[in-house]
Amino acid sequence: MLSSVVPRWKKSLIALLLVMVLYPASIVLGSGFALFTQGASALGQGNAVVAHTSDASAVFYNPALINNLPGTQVVVGTVMMSPNRTYTSAQSGVTTEADNKLFFPSTFYVTHAVNDTFSAGLGIFSPFGLGTKWGDTWDGRYISTNSELQTFNINPVVSYKVLPMLTLAAGIDVILLDATLEKKKSLAAVGLPDAGQKFKGDGSGVGYNVGVLLDLPKGVSLGASYRSEVKVKVDGDATFTVPAGSPPSVVALLQNSQGKADLTLPQQVQAGICYKGLAPLTLEAGMRWEGWSSFDQLKIDLANGRSDVTPRNWKDVFSFNVGARYQLNSAVALLAGYLHGDTPVPDATFDPSIPDSVTDVYSLGSEITYRKFKFALSYAYQVLHDRAKVNSLGAPAGSANGVYGSDIHMVGLSAGYAF
Repeated sequence: MLSSVVPRWKKSLIALLLVMVLYPASIVLGSGFALFTQGASALGQGNAVVAHTSDASAVFYNPALINNLPGTQVVVGTVMMSPNRTYTSAQSGVTTEADNKLFFPSTFYVTHAVNDTFSAGLGIFSPFGLGTKWGDTWDGRYISTNSELQTFNINPVVSYKVLPMLTLAAGIDVILLDATLEKKKSLAAVGLPDAGQKFKGDGSGVGYNVGVLLDLPKGVSLGASYRSEVKVKVDGDATFTVPAGSPPSVVALLQNSQGKADLTLPQQVQAGICYKGLAPLTLEAGMRWEGWSSFDQLKIDLANGRSDVTPRNWKDVFSFNVGARYQLNSAVALLAGYLHGDTPVPDATFDPSIPDSVTDVYSLGSEITYRKFKFALSYAYQVLHDRAKVNSLGAPAGSANGVYGSDIHMVGLSAGYAF
C-alpha cells in the first residue's frame, strides 16, 4: 500500500531519516541527564512549545497539539552539540579538560489526521543521555573515567478533540537503554598500578504519557503534558583489567561477573500558556518539573555477591522558559527563546560522572516553508554555572574536589514534509 501512495524518492527519504534517528546520542542537557533537544523549531523558542506547535515534534512536547496539524506530516531532525567541560583542582590549581567530542541526538516524528477530531502520531527520540569522559589518569579516576547512557523512546500517541476548545491525548513510552560505566580501581596497597573496571549493560521499560490542550478566546491557549516514570532493569557484564603480575588474591577479587542494576527514569510535567493576539507574533511562557527524587542511588549487583553502590539522593526540580515566534511573511518565521533550570544534584553527592549545575539556555532560530516542505534552523548556547565539588566522595576521600565548568553550543536542523 505504501508503494502506491508514496513515490520512491519519498520512501528513500523516510528510510534515511530513520537511520539518522537510530544514530546513538549521549550527552547531558537540561537537569540531571534528561535531553530536551527534541526539535529544531522548539529549540529556537527555548522549548516553549507546549501550548502551540508548527510541526510534528508536538508528539514529544504535547501530543494533544497534533490535532492542529492537517493531513500527514513527517519531520526529522538532529542537533549538533559541541560541549566543553573543565575541572580545576582545589589542591593543585591544575585545569583538566574532558574529552569533548561532537554529539548528534536525532528525532523522527510522523502524525496523521484521521478526521477533524481524531489524530495519531509516532515519535522516536532520545529522552535521556549522558556522555562524560575524563580519561584514565586524572584526579577523579577512581570515581569515573567514562560514563555513557543512551536511550531511545518509541512513542505512539493518539489525540482526540473532545470539545471544540478541549483536546486530550495519550501514548505509550517504550524505552530502550544502553549504559557503559568505567572507572579505575586503586591497587597501590599491594604495590601495583591501577586496575580498570567497566560495566556495560542494557535494558528496557514501559511507561505512558498524556497531554491536554485548552483553546480559549482571544488567542489564548493552555497546554500541559505528563510522562510517567519508567523503571528499567539493566542486565550486563562487569569486566576488570588487572595489571600484569597481579597476585592470585587480586585476580580472584577482580573476576569478571554478570551484573544487574535498576534505574528509574523520572516522571516529567511540562506546561505552557500561549498568546496569539499580537499576530504575527506568538508568545509562550512555560515550566517543566522533573521528579528526580526517584534517583536515590545507583547500585550494580554482581553475580559473585558483591555490589558497587553510588549514592545519589537527587531532588525534584523546576525549570522555566519563554519563547517567541514572529511570522515575517508567508514563508519565513523568526524564533527566539530563553530557559533557566535548576539542578537535581545536591552538593553531598555531586561528582564528575554527572557534573550537572544550574543552567541558562539562550536560543535563536528560523523556519522556512516552501510548498509542502518546512525547514527549521536554530542555534542555542547553554551555560552551566560553575560548581565546586567539596564532598568526601572518591578514593582517597575528597578526590577530584575543585571547580567544574561547562558550556554547550548547539545547532539544530530539521526537515519536514506534509503529504
